Amino acid sequence: MAIRRSAAAKINLCLHVVGQRDDGLHDLQSAVAFLDCGEWVEVRKSGRTQLNILGPKAAELPRQDDNLILKAAALFPRHCQTDIRLHKTMPVASGIGGGSADAAATLHAMAALWDLPLPDVAAQVLLGADVPVCMGRSPVLMQGIGAQISPLGDVPALFACLVNPGRGLSTARVFEQLASKSNPPLEPPPPAAREFCAWLKRQRNDLQAPALAAEPMIADVLEALAAQAPLLARMSGSGATCFALFESLAAAQDCASTIQANQRDWWVASGALLI
Repeated sequence: MAIRRSAAAKINLCLHVVGQRDDGLHDLQSAVAFLDCGEWVEVRKSGRTQLNILGPKAAELPRQDDNLILKAAALFPRHCQTDIRLHKTMPVASGIGGGSADAAATLHAMAALWDLPLPDVAAQVLLGADVPVCMGRSPVLMQGIGAQISPLGDVPALFACLVNPGRGLSTARVFEQLASKSNPPLEPPPPAAREFCAWLKRQRNDLQAPALAAEPMIADVLEALAAQAPLLARMSGSGATCFALFESLAAAQDCASTIQANQRDWWVASGALLI
């Protein structure tokens, strides 16, 4: 028996860095949503735990022992020997939660396969700050170092185009170049969906400026997205993937088609935000 779970692309609609703790980790506030595209993980019982990677982006992800999927599998009892397949479609180190979403999908799939409870949030966050938020698919507010998750509220139907210029960015490097580690917090999310986009435009991604300094091509991506007249264009996470929001799927798809035609080496995707 094989069990498959999807790993949706994650979008940091905004990301405020509001402090740094004594252990060096950063306190974050981020509105997070997921797009109805991404990767999948498939698991089946086996004589030993192993990971096989396939798909169009498989060559970008070497099979190493520190892969988050294998670390996620190691949270289960030793007898849970599992054959794991990852279908890799998203760029590596791209700010849209690829590895974290894969780890979360692995946790869900293995819990179902072996009829065991999911590891708790404390164990999840040790895998990575984005793993707890990737355990769900609804829009949420993520705070602290990733363990504090709460509903975002009434989010309207929105559609997105994602673009990555084919450049991976080290999250640690971006944080190192962040000028201020203590910035103004997020405004409280609005109670009504009709106010959401106006609220979102007033928020920020505090990592966008240091990411631009590390990878100037992000500016080209943001310019290409802005040229398609979106509701908002912004970088996701620590980059280098950027997103544009639209009120219709057709507009998001047109944006993706136009940019892909002009930049064939860029990774482009589009779809609906999961609400």
